[in-house]
Amino acid sequence: MADRHSRSADVSTGGPGVTNSHARPAGATASTGVLDGRSGGDAPVPPDLRHTGGGLGGGGSLPRRKGFGAENAFRGLTLAAGTMVLVIIVAITIFLVAKAIPALQANDANFLTTKEWFANETPARFGIAALAWGTVVSAVIALLVAVPIALGIALYLSHYANKRIATVLGFLIDLLAAVPSVVYGLWGLMVFIDPVRDLSVWLNKYFSWLPFFNGEAPFGRSLLLGGLVLAIMVLPIITSLSREVFMQTPTANEEAALALGATKWEMIRTAVLPYGRPGVIASVMLGLGRALGETIALAMTLGFLNVISLNVIENGGNSIAANIANGFGEAGEIGRGALIASGLVLFTITLIVNMIARAIIYRRREFTESAA
Repeated sequence: MADRHSRSADVSTGGPGVTNSHARPAGATASTGVLDGRSGGDAPVPPDLRHTGGGLGGGGSLPRRKGFGAENAFRGLTLAAGTMVLVIIVAITIFLVAKAIPALQANDANFLTTKEWFANETPARFGIAALAWGTVVSAVIALLVAVPIALGIALYLSHYANKRIATVLGFLIDLLAAVPSVVYGLWGLMVFIDPVRDLSVWLNKYFSWLPFFNGEAPFGRSLLLGGLVLAIMVLPIITSLSREVFMQTPTANEEAALALGATKWEMIRTAVLPYGRPGVIASVMLGLGRALGETIALAMTLGFLNVISLNVIENGGNSIAANIANGFGEAGEIGRGALIASGLVLFTITLIVNMIARAIIYRRREFTESAA
């Protein structure tokens, strides 16, 4: 016992600093003696502990972060990139409006309701009605043909085909998106026009009682031809996005449907399609935006008649983008302004379609997060 007491009283091995600490609350020695530089030991107090208030008991502030670092730099770059996109959109809008106003002031007709397009004459008479009609009708035909085929392919690749076949077919479908528009236009004008002409004759023969397929020959360069070419062009977009959406269906939902005795198709109908509906709608809207803005393919396949008619097999039809491509080179000052005004309308339509698509995708993300 005497030996133990002498070791406790020895200053070199703890001394009073050790013995007296029992008379204080826990941590008192660390928070007073160390910080004040009056510990019972001879060890010097580190300077950083004196300034930060740190010690054996903690309680000091953390070291300050540097004012500018890699994280702040990256945040600034991403903010600048996002802001630049908005600036570009606003700049394009201002340019289109500024160039279109003089032509609209010189127009001797109603721009929104007139079907004629005589922007280079004096006085100028032009309107967007027939062009907007052809743009919308060709895009609708494309979606009516492409959406069922794209959804069927997406379901086959995601739930029926084996991995090797799905990989090869998926690659071939994605390859369609890499084909230039001018190739589609040339193919439609020189190769695809003959089968479409035969189809138009058949539709006119057996379904002429419908307003879409009546009329007289010749058939060929029509809204039907342009719409079918557009359908092939938007097919890879809708297929790829829909396939990715279907593959994200929770496995638990599919297994639950199968465990209840559902067939493969019943499982798809009750578990896969409801879960992927927002994504499918978004893919269709993106395909619609692609079809509305197509230029060269429609410039080669439409008949350039500014008419508003439900008939889709007769020669004729025109679109906003195709009219700009065909008329810009020969247009005068007022004519170029008129074409830019029509481009402003197309820009507005496409922007609205893409905003709707983004809103649906955002809604889909919220739905997925809430389900998780």
